[in-house]
Amino acid sequence: MYTMKLKHLILLFFFILIYHVKAWSQDNFSVKNIKANQLPQKIKYKGNIKIALQWTDVSGENFFIATETGIYKNKNNDSEEQNAELFAYHYNVRNDTLKQIWKLYDFIKDCPVDIEANFIKNAFKITDLNDDGTAEIWTMYKTACHGDVSPCTMKIIMYQGGQKFAMRGENKVRISEKEYMGGEYKFDAAFLEGDKKFRDFALRLWNDNILQSFE
Repeated sequence: MYTMKLKHLILLFFFILIYHVKAWSQDNFSVKNIKANQLPQKIKYKGNIKIALQWTDVSGENFFIATETGIYKNKNNDSEEQNAELFAYHYNVRNDTLKQIWKLYDFIKDCPVDIEANFIKNAFKITDLNDDGTAEIWTMYKTACHGDVSPCTMKIIMYQGGQKFAMRGENKVRISEKEYMGGEYKFDAAFLEGDKKFRDFALRLWNDNILQSFE
């Protein structure tokens, strides 16, 4: 009788444990927007912060920062050519040790016409689509050096841990009442070989932000 009760208690404990692990992994992470002065002092970054996020997953405490330099000219250069840079960083804190997991960098250099080098503000996402307890970090941005109405290069970069996933192409520009230019995209090998949930989410994100805005 006591053996049966013990077995039932063990089974009950096991199912409660599985339930809580599953429920924890399926819920959104508790992601907080934070300010520069709330970042650990040892975190280094370049540019102006567009967003800073903090959350905790199975890897420990995490910080994500996306920055832009804005448009600037080369020092000691009288030409009209301009530059702009984008950065994103993922830092992890575990056992009181700060570690940079990855850094993203893209840019437009020596552009004599109009520059676009901007993160898409509504596309910063922290997810756990495959329910493994490790966050997927999504960024999306566009870059261009052009003097006409033409599509920008557009990219979705997602990281899970140290693994990079990339979706690259162009956004879409309306050139007449019924005609558009651009919109093509291509998944890299990591996306193609990875979980279909990642591709589905990336495609929704792409389509939500595909149309060029001239505001």
